Amino acid sequence: MPTGCCKQTRLRNLFRWPSILLLAFAILLFSPAALAVTGSMPLTGSAVGFAAVIIFVLAYALVMAEEKIHMRKSKPVLVAAGLIWGMIGWVYVQSGMPNEAEHAFREVLLEFTELMLFLLVAMTYINAMDERRVFDALRSWMTRKGFSYKQLFWLTGGLAFVISPIADNLTTAMLMCAVVTKVAEGDKRFINLCCINIVVAANAGGAFSPFGDITTLMVWQAGIVQFYEFFDLLVPSLVNFLIPAVVMSFFINNRKPEEVYEDVWLKRGARRIIALFLFTVATAVACHTLLHLPPVLGMMTGLGYLQFFGYFLRMTLPRSLEKKRIRYTQRGDERKLRQLGSVVPFDVFNRVARAEWDTLLFFYGVVLSVGGLGFLGYLGLLSEVLYSGWDATWANIVLGVVSAVIDNIPVMFAVLTMEPEMSHGHWLLITLTAGVGGSLLSIGSAAGVALMGQARGNYTFLGHLRWAPVIALGYAASVAAHLWLNAGSFAIHG
Repeated sequence: MPTGCCKQTRLRNLFRWPSILLLAFAILLFSPAALAVTGSMPLTGSAVGFAAVIIFVLAYALVMAEEKIHMRKSKPVLVAAGLIWGMIGWVYVQSGMPNEAEHAFREVLLEFTELMLFLLVAMTYINAMDERRVFDALRSWMTRKGFSYKQLFWLTGGLAFVISPIADNLTTAMLMCAVVTKVAEGDKRFINLCCINIVVAANAGGAFSPFGDITTLMVWQAGIVQFYEFFDLLVPSLVNFLIPAVVMSFFINNRKPEEVYEDVWLKRGARRIIALFLFTVATAVACHTLLHLPPVLGMMTGLGYLQFFGYFLRMTLPRSLEKKRIRYTQRGDERKLRQLGSVVPFDVFNRVARAEWDTLLFFYGVVLSVGGLGFLGYLGLLSEVLYSGWDATWANIVLGVVSAVIDNIPVMFAVLTMEPEMSHGHWLLITLTAGVGGSLLSIGSAAGVALMGQARGNYTFLGHLRWAPVIALGYAASVAAHLWLNAGSFAIHG
């Protein structure tokens, strides 16, 4: 390699970390990282306050560099949460007010616990459907149909938009990516375009459903937006997906990939688990809407449904295997007989163990860290800057763009805990922008980060960045669609 190239590489490495730190520090200063319960001793100008900010910035710098340093994102924020609350506890103990810090910590922990248990049940059901080969069967159907590249582009994007409101944007994006990489193996340009389309579609689809993204789930559980009210964002979300997709579709060569045949059969109970998941969702909605109880009660009850069904599958497995063995023997189907030998009983706790624990622990670290910064007094300061100094519409639009750089979870959690005086339309706006703003960059959403790993070398940060102007056009159009279609909701102030 030429000496000049080495020198340029060293310079880039030299300035990379300071740039990341400055960016994260700026984000912290100009985004609402705070908690609703502010301590009786505002410490924003104290040494402890500055130390907490620095710890959070350093932790988030490590999170942003996850792809380069190969450190799971949960590790730095877990340590940061412990250090921040440790310093808060020490200050309040020294001041003779230990109960105030303990009460604030328990409030934040309770909020996280409700969300964590909700997500855990949803992840368990998704993993159960994956184990029963539901997603493999869908992928197999798509790959053997012989769709053209344009058809595949629209089909994977459309399915990502439709499935993500139920199965969450991360799982949906990974499923569609698996289809694209298998069918178009070796065609980097097409895979990159498809992955961009999938990320945008999955994030857009998740924005109009409480189950589509963690941020929408947080808004729903907070009781700010009711279940049926999320559907007011359906058209803006569809606009967000369609505008970039239409533009990108003109750059796709309309040819057919080589046919790929994959024989996949659903395992016993797969369809019934899908039905149980839908019934669990209905139970959670009923708990929240009819009984005014937290939705997590319905989800945990739904986990009980799955456990009972798992017990039924285990108890009836020998009889089911014997019936199938007789039927396949009569048919002379040696392949199916061999497959019976690999059948294992369904175990719901294996599905729980396979939940995305790194995501759940990252969520814990972010919520607790942001909560600690808020208790130190940053809520009033940053709320004043964003929602008093700016118009709420522009503040929410800017926060959506910010969520493309950092995760949308701390952005949404901070807004919820600040509880600024906003109309219902503005609450829907921040729900939309936080959900779809992450599509502007590949690192702006969990779906984008996951696909960079899954389609490594085909879907990249720079490959996504080239289409950022088109995605930004969709972002702006979706905001305009919401402001126009739901104009009446902006006049209603809570």
